Amino acid sequence: MKQFVLAVGSAVFDAMFNGGMATTSTEIELPDVEPAAFLALLKFLYSDEVQIGPETVMTTLYTAKKYAVPALEAHCVEFLKKNLRADNAFMLLTQARLFDEPQLASLCLENIDKNTSDAINAEGFTDIDLDTLVAVLERDTLGIREVRLFNAVVRWSEAECQRQQLQVIPENKRTVLGKALSLIRFPLMTIEEFAAGNSTKPRVEFIDRPRCCLRGKECSISRFQQVESRWGYSGTSDRIRFSVNKRIFVVGFGLYGSIHGPTDYQVNIQIIHTDSNTVLGQNDTGFSCDGSSNTFRVMFKEPVEILPNVNYTACATLKGPDSHYGTKGLRKVIHESPTTGAKTCFTFCYAAGNNNGTSVEDGQIPEIIFYT
Repeated sequence: MKQFVLAVGSAVFDAMFNGGMATTSTEIELPDVEPAAFLALLKFLYSDEVQIGPETVMTTLYTAKKYAVPALEAHCVEFLKKNLRADNAFMLLTQARLFDEPQLASLCLENIDKNTSDAINAEGFTDIDLDTLVAVLERDTLGIREVRLFNAVVRWSEAECQRQQLQVIPENKRTVLGKALSLIRFPLMTIEEFAAGNSTKPRVEFIDRPRCCLRGKECSISRFQQVESRWGYSGTSDRIRFSVNKRIFVVGFGLYGSIHGPTDYQVNIQIIHTDSNTVLGQNDTGFSCDGSSNTFRVMFKEPVEILPNVNYTACATLKGPDSHYGTKGLRKVIHESPTTGAKTCFTFCYAAGNNNGTSVEDGQIPEIIFYT
């Protein structure tokens, strides 16, 4: 009777008992099958009871496919669909491709498209195989800035080097990535983003001494003593007036990022000559933040010359979710050179008009990055 039930429910068991695979032995070996998964298969065949959970669904799916029980296979796939989330989408995508479940794979890819940032930050991302990584990178519908996708791919390459017991160095990371590296759309990155991702500059036989004004080391000043949450954006620029006691060249700002975790912002930064309202430098760009209260660099395309004792307005127009902001602001901030002892004094003033609430005491634009 038991053999009859199994033979009716599974073509593979039917062949074992009645076909070319038939044997006179009362015992049948079942290699590569987990006991819990096989028990779930038996319960389903004898009673139509579906007993699957997060820990057993993949092994049960494997067993259902191996022994040709399509009804149980369908239940497993449905269970996976209902439990598909951004944090397990890559793991399920790998399994769907392994078990040849195109419908489930398609749903995983759609979830990754809609929740790309969360999906690539999940633990399962660095565990996927190269073919799955390539399949994702070939898509035009991923909802993420290219620089953040590139950073995730670098993380994957480091994990793959460790799996292959290779030293984690640039040459090996490029090797394990193979054709996946060519699928990164580097032209979509800003120059600043590309440069930030290649901070270790190769040694070259050329003079690297600046010809122009940017001599010495990059400097920065911070005008706030404390960080708080939350600061909102609705298209209005954050603005603060400043002057300096000596000639400098501003190359960028440090800006606060999201309070909601890793996020991408679009931003326009400007330096305006206050009295004439002339824009001296600007850049339409973006930046990625990690959810911390740190500041994040946003750079001008070219250095902006700042003359002594002249009023300028620093301006940043952000597009993105609520961010951190600074409090207990300082009206005067002095930067002292660690090598020469020379002092650069910044004086901050309220920028009248619509400034999104930023002032000397509170708001955005916490840092100015410059060369003397």
